[in-house]
Amino acid sequence: MGANSSSPEGLAKVREQTRPREATPFRLLTVRIMRARNLQKADIFTESDCYVCLWLPTASSEKVRTKTVPNTKDPVWNQAFCYRIDSRVKNILNLKICDEDTFTKDDHLYTVLFDLAKLQTGQTSRVSFKLNPETHEELDVEFTLQCIPDHPENIITNGVLVARELSCLEVMVDIKKLKQLYTKGDLTFTIQGSYEETQKIPLAPDSSLSNIHVIQFHCIKNHQSNLEITLPKKVQLSILGLFKDDSESNTSVVLPLNELPIEETITLGEDRTFDLHVKTKDWPKDLDVRLGYDLCAEEQNFLNKRRKYVAAALEKVLQLQEGLQDDEVPVVAIMTTGGGTRSFTAMYGSLLGLQELNLLDCITYITGLSGTTWAMGNLYEDADWSQKYMEEAINKAQKQVSKSKFNSLCMDKLKYYYNELKQRTEEGHNTSFIDLWGLVVESMFHDEKDNHTLSDQRAALSKGQNPLPIYLAINLKDNYSAQDYKEWLEFTPYEMGSFKYGAYIGSEDFGSEYFMGRLMKTLPESRICFLEGMWSSIFSLDFMFFWNLANNSEDFWHRWTRDKIEEIDDSVPPSRPHELETHIVTSQGQLSSSLRDVLTGRPTIAEYPNFLRGFQFHNEYYENEHFSTWKKDTVLDNLPNQLMETAEHPLSLVEAGFFINTSYPPLLRPQRKVDLILHLNYSGGPQIFNLDRFSPYTSKLGIPFPKTEFSEEDRKHQKECYVFEDTDNVAAPVVLFFPLTNDTFRKYKEPGVERSPTDTEGDVDVCSWLSPYTTKEVTFSEENFHKMIKLTRYNILNNENKIVEALRVAMKRRKQKEL
Repeated sequence: MGANSSSPEGLAKVREQTRPREATPFRLLTVRIMRARNLQKADIFTESDCYVCLWLPTASSEKVRTKTVPNTKDPVWNQAFCYRIDSRVKNILNLKICDEDTFTKDDHLYTVLFDLAKLQTGQTSRVSFKLNPETHEELDVEFTLQCIPDHPENIITNGVLVARELSCLEVMVDIKKLKQLYTKGDLTFTIQGSYEETQKIPLAPDSSLSNIHVIQFHCIKNHQSNLEITLPKKVQLSILGLFKDDSESNTSVVLPLNELPIEETITLGEDRTFDLHVKTKDWPKDLDVRLGYDLCAEEQNFLNKRRKYVAAALEKVLQLQEGLQDDEVPVVAIMTTGGGTRSFTAMYGSLLGLQELNLLDCITYITGLSGTTWAMGNLYEDADWSQKYMEEAINKAQKQVSKSKFNSLCMDKLKYYYNELKQRTEEGHNTSFIDLWGLVVESMFHDEKDNHTLSDQRAALSKGQNPLPIYLAINLKDNYSAQDYKEWLEFTPYEMGSFKYGAYIGSEDFGSEYFMGRLMKTLPESRICFLEGMWSSIFSLDFMFFWNLANNSEDFWHRWTRDKIEEIDDSVPPSRPHELETHIVTSQGQLSSSLRDVLTGRPTIAEYPNFLRGFQFHNEYYENEHFSTWKKDTVLDNLPNQLMETAEHPLSLVEAGFFINTSYPPLLRPQRKVDLILHLNYSGGPQIFNLDRFSPYTSKLGIPFPKTEFSEEDRKHQKECYVFEDTDNVAAPVVLFFPLTNDTFRKYKEPGVERSPTDTEGDVDVCSWLSPYTTKEVTFSEENFHKMIKLTRYNILNNENKIVEALRVAMKRRKQKEL
């Protein structure tokens, strides 16, 4: 296991064996906290009583600290701390300067974040951190970095995330004597940074329980860790020795793992109160998280099969004289937006129109969020849905949309919800109001329990017979708005994961527990309704979402809701691109913290175990070309410790519409090579609003995407279809934008067929506040349902020429890409 980080003496033997071997990635780091100068008062009447807390999470989960130097603005510590580090990972040392208070919480003055990759092996460097140039506050630290003999460890990395080896620590405990001393309470074992973290053994006398207990901890192989053993409060006075004698607190002992006798019995307490027997072994379990930016093998296999359907459809629609070669077949996608029952209904009409034009088999991908995920979930229950005329699916959808939704809240349904949530909890899943919402969605669009899961949809892809569905969500972080912190997650029937980190798991294992890329605890796959509730989680809104909608800017609130993080001078500038600048974090104060909680607080959120838990970052992650595409999506991307800390917490998932109401991002992955996107817009209100936001977003990230410019007339009165193309960049997809509008539908019931003077079916109010299709409406009359179906179908049919021409352009661009 690891070495003791709290003192250089704990690594004396390692230091003696050190030999300069540049091939080894392991280094011995000594950090000597020297002194600080001109620290400003944190207290009103006295000078500060300062100490420095050190945290290096890539080497140790333990936080250590210097002594407190009382009543001075120029404290001198001169204390050293040692770590064994792996140079292949990004090691950022946190140095937190605090003022110790007796009766109140210690004051946080500054935190320095220093990239250890700046240090040169074999050298001692004295670094002076300029905490505040205006007040001349400084912190002096001395670093010594030395090679140490290799500790064999194989890592697995995709250039961004690093999976390290694990060890399994087994602890056998004889608690016979303890059970005689304690009538209640637990014997608690803790290893910070391990998968298990804490395990408890009940001490209450019970003849049915064995006196011998065996527990396991899975730990990072070369981490510096401690085993902490804690007895209940009010210990017997006879238990002395290693234990802290304090009758008002838990009695505990801390044992560095590297000092534990392995395969020997350890007796704790002067009167031999209980025995431990410890052994450790490597845990060579293969990685269960797929690390890589390529498409998974299942999706690539699907594309090979789907390409035959697409090629045959294109040859027919475009009346080609010769068959298409595989590298000539363009990738066409449908991108839908959210909008509750409105988008659920409208999607059926659009798909019907494409099917009638023989264009549905030209589609390779369909992406969705919010209400369109409800429609996709229903469609993919039928393994051959796109090969059948859609009238039957539409009739089924109409019955569900038009039925009364009051039954969703009747007593029988409430009992059903309770039992389902209870069962879900018993299975090990976290439950929240979002899960209840998922059950309500199921009730609104099904007459009975729907047992389908996301992985069940693989049957609809087995022959390439349907487009591949991709569902979208975003992961948020506490105390951050979606503008400041968001990470896109995609869900397909094959896998779910993050295209920013290049990390994926099987869709059937979403919700199970992972550590360092290994599957540790398998939970039953969630039914599709629970995912649909999360993909459309309108109940997780915060104040900043509404502010951004109204002002399209959060600048006014940034002073209150953002961490105060700045680059500072440390006299050691980066010499290589992957070395990060030194940053300083300054305390925001209680008022800012409270206001931030109010502005970013969310009533409820869908929480799932984080499959990224335990991963560390590669030393050069920040310059990785795949990560770089999305690294501007969060204010923490150049602060890997904070990202690692986030991965330790559950995923906090909400629908993608919390940022922008589109499902574009999965289609812009370069690996999918999408040539043409049909943007089917079903949002309410101004139809151009979200496209106006998404186009600058892609420009900011440097993602190939055409400019979407509209004239003033188009902004006032939208047509049915707009074509956007970047003629200078074949990597940018062609976009056909279909607003939800009845531009000519009010005059024509079919393309070229005028309505009679008495035909008022074309008067469809889709966007006003009085519209029967507002997002809050969950039930449409049968008449309004069919009006929406006919409108969105007509808008597709009436733009056949534009779609066909866009397909020709996509084929041409595909050939240019392949050259």
